[in-house]
Amino acid sequence: MDQFQQRIRGILQDGLVFGVLSQVRKGTKGVAPKTQLRPFLTRDTDQTIQYQFTEVFDKKVLHRNLSCEDAVQQIANLLQERYHQCVLYTQQADYHITYFSRSKIRRLPSTKADQPMLTHDKPKAYAIPDGTPCDFLIRLGVMTPQGTVVKSKYNKFRQLNKYLELVSECVAALPADRRLRIVDFGCGKSYLTFALYHYLVHVLGRSVEMTGLDLKEDVIALCSRTAQELGYTDLHFQRGDIAGFDAAGDVDMVVTLHACDTATDEAIVQALSWNAKIVLLVPCCQHELLGQVANPDMKLLLKHGVIKERLSSLITDSIRGQLLQSCGYDVQIMEFISMEHTPKNILIKALRKGGYDSKAYADYRRFASLWRLSPYLEARLRQTGRLSEEK
Repeated sequence: MDQFQQRIRGILQDGLVFGVLSQVRKGTKGVAPKTQLRPFLTRDTDQTIQYQFTEVFDKKVLHRNLSCEDAVQQIANLLQERYHQCVLYTQQADYHITYFSRSKIRRLPSTKADQPMLTHDKPKAYAIPDGTPCDFLIRLGVMTPQGTVVKSKYNKFRQLNKYLELVSECVAALPADRRLRIVDFGCGKSYLTFALYHYLVHVLGRSVEMTGLDLKEDVIALCSRTAQELGYTDLHFQRGDIAGFDAAGDVDMVVTLHACDTATDEAIVQALSWNAKIVLLVPCCQHELLGQVANPDMKLLLKHGVIKERLSSLITDSIRGQLLQSCGYDVQIMEFISMEHTPKNILIKALRKGGYDSKAYADYRRFASLWRLSPYLEARLRQTGRLSEEK
């Protein structure tokens, strides 16, 4: 790469906002009156910066996307063969380049200093931005000490931010005048647990008392050590199952991600017993109703095992959502990017809004009767007095 190309490369890396090449060389035919260029982030996992060149003709526009190195070469070639002039607007300065017998570059004050770099899509406003060091992500190997997301961990980085985006949509339902109590059932390696603590404490400035619960002793020991090393003094981990956990009082938020089969139902029962204001569930391994589901009018759906299994999972989560609504929650069921890259990517978000909803429960009863079901969750909620025909 010659000195001229090296200079162009440096300008592109100076925070390019926009560029335009113009003043077509005499005798050059078939050339667009001007060519524009702008940076954009690719949609792939790596999200690298590329440069889109746009040739603007009277009745058509041609696009070409190039890497940084190819873009440098392309600008140099266009100035040597097609155009006399190029202006590159960066966040630091405006660069006016002319090329007649030789190149000349003038650096002027920036006219685009307040404009962000243009991207192929609108940049995502992540709760944890790439490029800013984040202690727990560095400790867990997702980010370098300089704040750059490790390439092989970018999917996990995006998943963590997706989770926090969902949390941000409902955090207003939490009390604002006191310390929050949060329980995370089945926390596992706790990427999301640490992310939630970081977001509430370090981003929103809230005071929390947070507990992560899991059955694996080695996992709990690792997470406890990590929390201590990070100075997350109000995040604690303990070994135990969902049904046997005693919070000794109400809990504001209950989270359970990938709790298998009826463990998700136990989390719901516990959340309701604590009058939790927010319940976030990502169910997994919904096998309980697989042997029950039956409907003579739906034989085509039920004759194949793989379809019956998927259908029973959807029915299970639909029932969970409806029973939560019956117990006074505003419920949304949405897609969530699975941390384990499995099809189990449905998230149930429930916000407490008030009292018992008898109509929602009547709708549930008709639905359960249609599929000839007696779900575990309904039985447990009846035991605790949360459901009743008389309510």
